[in-house]
Amino acid sequence: MLEIRSANARGISDLEWLYSQHTFSFGSYQDSEQMGFSDLLVINEDRVQPARGFAPHSHDNMEIFSYVLEGALEHRDSMETASIIRPGDVQIMSAGTGITHSEDNASAYEPVHFLQIWIVPDRLGVKPRYQQHHFDPAKKRGCLHLIISPHGEHRSLSIHQDVRVFAGLFDGDEQFTLPLPENRYAYVHVARGLIELNNYPMGAGDGMRVRDERELRFDHGQAAEVLVFDLRPKELPYER
Repeated sequence: MLEIRSANARGISDLEWLYSQHTFSFGSYQDSEQMGFSDLLVINEDRVQPARGFAPHSHDNMEIFSYVLEGALEHRDSMETASIIRPGDVQIMSAGTGITHSEDNASAYEPVHFLQIWIVPDRLGVKPRYQQHHFDPAKKRGCLHLIISPHGEHRSLSIHQDVRVFAGLFDGDEQFTLPLPENRYAYVHVARGLIELNNYPMGAGDGMRVRDERELRFDHGQAAEVLVFDLRPKELPYER
């Protein structure tokens, strides 16, 4: 079963320095029908103005990753990590017992456009950690490349949850089929462009809840960038 989450139905936060679109309930946007899916809790599409950003703030017991689409995002945290995240980079922060961090547009002239994604962990109170890796766009071209997994398989980043995240780039005649294990859910998010999923057309910002499907077929892409989450079969992230 495929259930569309249309881009234009998302919640919006429109501030002077930040324009954010929320796939699921977040902050002042609350919708009882959009409280996440399985262990996937947040997908925020953020655009931050030049030389602006999120002041230092704290998280605990959450797996948080950033996926930059355009521009450069500067990260600093209480573990003394300082990094710049650019397109092709994936950054994941396991907040565990608690971490304070800031996120700023690294440019004084250009906006930064990125996805911030939260996944509920399978354990509480772990030691905080930070990971970052650049994934060559060629490895995502016309296929789905593993970027996050429970044990860091195939040089992916590791996460404290039974979740696998894939990223792909599709254009023209490129096609790819991802088999889904029995008794698994999936969530598909189109970061940009157009694509067909199992013959269903999707555009930038669209999402799709997937239940009781054995494969995901991607084709007819038009400058498409896609994230796919392979998830446990449960409805809401707070159902432990």
